[in-house]
Amino acid sequence: MDKVTILVDAQNVYYTTKQAYSCGFDYNRFWQMAASNREVIRAIAYSSDRGDSKQQQFQNILRAIGFEVKLKPYIQRSDGSSKCDWDVGITIDAIESARDSDVVVLVSGDGDFDLLMKKLEKDFGVKTEVYGVPGLTAASLIQSTSKYVAIENDLLLRK
Repeated sequence: MDKVTILVDAQNVYYTTKQAYSCGFDYNRFWQMAASNREVIRAIAYSSDRGDSKQQQFQNILRAIGFEVKLKPYIQRSDGSSKCDWDVGITIDAIESARDSDVVVLVSGDGDFDLLMKKLEKDFGVKTEVYGVPGLTAASLIQSTSKYVAIENDLLLRK
């Protein structure tokens, strides 16, 4: 049984599924797929902390599924844009977890992670999987991973 680490860029998957499909990501179905016939060593969802009750409810759902939830403060800039960047945290956790994992699963479409996927495979000998929304996942990220899984159909929460 493969040992797997699961890392979810929750902000990225929230906005990309909303933009592409006007709906949400099905974390329960994803867990079933990513953890099937595997031993989950570590599962982390990275998100922002706005302190509102709806977001806290979402975080509790993630914890009930089996995720550790890591939060950063939500930063609203004066120009109206916002920021909650977990790239460095995800990278550190992926490299630390690679020592004990056979597979590292990343949920994100962010092309900045292409170097990470290559490093995990080359330096640690782990397989990598990326789950991302088609058309909103960087081609470089798709090309850098052992397996790309499109977020569509069964992985969506339709109303």
